[in-house]
Amino acid sequence: MEHGRKAVLSAAHDAASFGSGGADAQRAGVTTADLYRAAWAASIGSALEYYDFALYNLAAALIFAPLFFPSQEPGLGLIASFGTYFLGFAIRPVGGIVFGVLGDRYGRKFVLMATILLMGAASTLIGVLPTYETAGMLAPILLVGCRLLQGLGAGAEQAGAAVLMAEYSPVERRGYFAALPFMGVLLGTVLAAGIYFLLVRVEDISQSWLWRVPFLLSVIIIAVAVWIRLKLKESPAFAKLEARKQVDQHPLAHLMQNSKTALLKVIGLRMAENGGSSIYQSLAISYMATVMGLKGPIGPLALLVAGVGGAVIIPIAGILSDRHGRVPVYRWFAFYQLVLAYPTWWVLSRGDATSSIAVLCIALAGVWGMFATQGALLPEMFGARHRYAGVATGREVSAVIAGGIAPLIGASMIAWSTAHYGGKEGAILSWIPLATYVAILSLIGALTTYVVPETRGRDLDDLRDAGQETGN
Repeated sequence: MEHGRKAVLSAAHDAASFGSGGADAQRAGVTTADLYRAAWAASIGSALEYYDFALYNLAAALIFAPLFFPSQEPGLGLIASFGTYFLGFAIRPVGGIVFGVLGDRYGRKFVLMATILLMGAASTLIGVLPTYETAGMLAPILLVGCRLLQGLGAGAEQAGAAVLMAEYSPVERRGYFAALPFMGVLLGTVLAAGIYFLLVRVEDISQSWLWRVPFLLSVIIIAVAVWIRLKLKESPAFAKLEARKQVDQHPLAHLMQNSKTALLKVIGLRMAENGGSSIYQSLAISYMATVMGLKGPIGPLALLVAGVGGAVIIPIAGILSDRHGRVPVYRWFAFYQLVLAYPTWWVLSRGDATSSIAVLCIALAGVWGMFATQGALLPEMFGARHRYAGVATGREVSAVIAGGIAPLIGASMIAWSTAHYGGKEGAILSWIPLATYVAILSLIGALTTYVVPETRGRDLDDLRDAGQETGN
């Protein structure tokens, strides 16, 4: 085979960077260019997903309540705003199941093209919606519609990125390479936070057209992602399934028949990561702004700094999972988040901008570490014939239970504490139940690691789930 851009890596480079033996067999036909194109394709899609969701997180916390859910009681408007946030998560399992099944039947590339278009179009449309002031009840209805479409696409986008990159990656460095798409998550989060940081410094963006700009910019990311994905080859593992005529025409039925235990384990793992992510990136920002009075650029700046820190943590977590195993690394970060739950919320309740930004960045390190480790861990837990459906279903069901409902429950805790204990002091005291909530979710994730089999080094052509002794 010719050398250069289209050459397969030399044996020496394979040994140093891509593993050997089973890895070479699994990666037959994958070139250096293929690997990095897959990394870019997965990362840009992840960037769009989390750009969209970070935008919505910030908008729900800072501006959507007065724009789409005006109310004399600010707490009720905030709950309504986070209610639409939850709907985006509630629909994600539907998207995960539908697109996950399609990914296992027709290939990873096909689905990743569909999800990026659906998700990006929905986010762009939010930027042109009328507000309650101009359209009345039609405005929140249209916002909910766009949020549902956004959730449908996102339901399989991140799962597809994880599966694609895990199947492309060399076995001995799979943890590192499979973590790289999650850098796209950071890119999207940082980009959204950076744009909001600039805009809120100019004026009250809820009173002008400027709040629409970040959503309209989604179209640029869509264009880049589609351009890259058009050149992407199908993943090696799925290509082998097709060549061997092992593609299952009913992957969801096969998944539910053989992988209920694996699905429950994924849900348990994600309670810590996804719950912590939503609480710290959405609810904590709202708490800082509405309860502690840290309005303006403080919330977006906190996410911006935390995202930069995550860009360092994510590849390190991937490398650690290659050296020490997926399960121990995930467990370390889950216990890290558990230990910091009460100190983090206590500092946030002090109302100091600098310390609040710092502690939020420190707390989110646990989220980033678990997030990165999932890149290889979750795909490795499932057999080849239903891997996409398995990862997507497990991720998105847990996203509803852990991430989607967390800000809604948290906003209700703040409202209850305010009413029960009275005024601002009561609202501030809500940090105690909020910290307890984080601690419980973190503990569930940490305990789940004790029943998850170690998956490092698994052959992703295997039709069995991790830990199974008999074929599917």
